[in-house]
Amino acid sequence: MSETFPKCNSCSKGELVPLSDFGGQGAAIHYKAWVCTSPECGFNLKIRNGEVHINEPILEGHLREQRRKEFNN
Repeated sequence: MSETFPKCNSCSKGELVPLSDFGGQGAAIHYKAWVCTSPECGFNLKIRNGEVHINEPILEGHLREQRRKEFNN
């Protein structure tokens, strides 16, 4: 069974695909974010603490871990 995803209205090239995450207690949070599949576009829509955030900067995971270590020292 294949799924179809909505076209990105920001660039009209990519599709919006859902991303999931885990909450602080380990429960799955489905569709926490939607991102455009076109790397040139970068459109994203995220839900955090019940608020919708649009087009936040996309950071690479390994850089985030490095910043977290620097902050805690």
